Amino acid sequence: MGVAEVIIPITFFGVVFGIFYLYISTRNKERLALIDKGADASIFNLGKRSGSSWKITVLNLAFLLMGIGLGVLFANILDTYTGLDEDAIYPSMIFLMAGVGLYVGYTQTKKALDS
Repeated sequence: MGVAEVIIPITFFGVVFGIFYLYISTRNKERLALIDKGADASIFNLGKRSGSSWKITVLNLAFLLMGIGLGVLFANILDTYTGLDEDAIYPSMIFLMAGVGLYVGYTQTKKALDS
């Protein structure tokens, strides 16, 4: 077992822990500073929607996965019926249709939140 095989996972978990720790400690310091200044505690709940965040996540994930599926389908059709390079068709169509799926998911989420 080489040194890189040990250092890379340790570094990865260290970075993840560091980011999580900084997020929690900074959030705690911000809240304590606002409480010291006499701010109302209700400002911590602004922007939170009750129970709708999982619906938005599922909607966006569904459109993303449908876009990836359509990208694979269109790439297969292009590969079968054209002489284009297979190594270029599949990634380009997958990314293109995944982007379209994310855009459609964004517009549908915007419509759902506005109504």
